[in-house]
Amino acid sequence: MNTEMYQTPMEVAVYQLHNFSISFFSSLLGGDVVSVKLDNSASGASVVALDNKIEQAMDLVKNHLMYAVREEVEILKEQIRELVEKNSQLERENTLLKNLASPEQLEKFQSRLSPEEPVPESPQAPEAPGGSAV
Repeated sequence: MNTEMYQTPMEVAVYQLHNFSISFFSSLLGGDVVSVKLDNSASGASVVALDNKIEQAMDLVKNHLMYAVREEVEILKEQIRELVEKNSQLERENTLLKNLASPEQLEKFQSRLSPEEPVPESPQAPEAPGGSAV
């Protein structure tokens, strides 16, 4: 970096910020590096021009990020819809299986559960007269 041509620390800082900002935004966007040459004679105009270039680059990055975020939100919303639908289907199947299972099958299943897991509530199926021999 050639900072000898800048006379004040402010000019050096602006030069460094310019190089960092443009190279950072360019690397994010994969585009060409935009060059703005600062000189000692018109440092005020250069700073304004630099501010405008930085603002334009930031707007461009913001637009790209907002587009990417909206796209990701739509994908996540679709995944949530699919998971809610799958969850509802599994809950219906679970309820049906509980209703169709005999008390002995439910007892056997509950005895297999580890002690840490809560025992699921199961509706009591009516027993067949004389008990069942399953």
